[in-house]
Amino acid sequence: MRDLGHALVGHDNQPDLLERAAHTVEALAVQLSSGPVRSRPGRDMQNSVLDEPPLDGAVFESYPDRPISGAASPWGVDLVVSRDGDAVIGHCTLRAAHEGAPGRSHGGVTAAIFDDLLGFLLTIHQLSAFTGELTVRYLGPAPLHVPLEFRARLVGQERRKLYLEADASGPDGVFATAKAIFITIVTSDA
Repeated sequence: MRDLGHALVGHDNQPDLLERAAHTVEALAVQLSSGPVRSRPGRDMQNSVLDEPPLDGAVFESYPDRPISGAASPWGVDLVVSRDGDAVIGHCTLRAAHEGAPGRSHGGVTAAIFDDLLGFLLTIHQLSAFTGELTVRYLGPAPLHVPLEFRARLVGQERRKLYLEADASGPDGVFATAKAIFITIVTSDA
């Protein structure tokens, strides 16, 4: 599905081919929508059991339908996240469908990657929380079609507030940084 999106956005095609593709996709969407509605386990964050954190250096396993890093998400970025001590590292290569200004990624894609990556820190620190605030500072363009690295870490906690920081780099160095406040969820056991 991702390849279809990148092919559609990244290439000029004849209107008749685009029309055929649209009809085919619409027909498949009708068929796919006829199945029962699926629910991801753990949606009740107050009563869910946290996943065990991976070992240092190991890649995280996550829900396949996670919007940014989920392997089954049609709008995902193929983000591979691994543990680095108490921090996380994400690697991806942004492609044609992620383009904003010519030759660079849309800033919202960068922000979404930061938000998703910061969520993986919660597993390491065994916390349930949600994004309360995310501030992204863009230092340069996020390049397309080259490997990128995103790093995130927890830098402090004050009662229910978690303070997190992250940065993103490509071949020319750091192109964006982020600061976030996540709010921990009060569980029914607390």
